[in-house]
This record gives sequence, structure tokens and C-alpha cells, in this order.
Amino acid sequence: MAISKELLDILACPKCKGEIHLNEEGNGLICDQCKLLYEIRDDIPIMLIDEAKPIATGEAGQSE
Repeated sequence: MAISKELLDILACPKCKGEIHLNEEGNGLICDQCKLLYEIRDDIPIMLIDEAKPIATGEAGQSE
């Protein structure tokens, strides 16, 4: 089961409060502003700054 559109619409990056979007693989949410990936585990987005993974600059724009 994928993350719902309604949930994606209300979620924001916990660090900068900016917009996030689903990555191509569908297993994480990307904040282009902070260059962070928030993983989705068992259909639950892990929206903790300490758990976020930095992403390379080229990865951020590939999704959607």
C-alpha cells in the first residue's frame, strides 16, 4: 500500500516546513530545500530530522 495523496498533501519537511514529494522508488519523501530523504517504513513516513538521510544534489529533482 502506497502513501495516500491526502497524507502527502498535508505533510511538510519537519526541518524547514517546506514541501516534500515522493521519490521515484516510492520508499521515501524528499525535501529539495534541505536535500533530505525521509524513509517510508511499513507505509509510515519517518518524519524525524535525526532519521533523515542526506541526498546527492542530482537525486532531488528526479522524482515526479
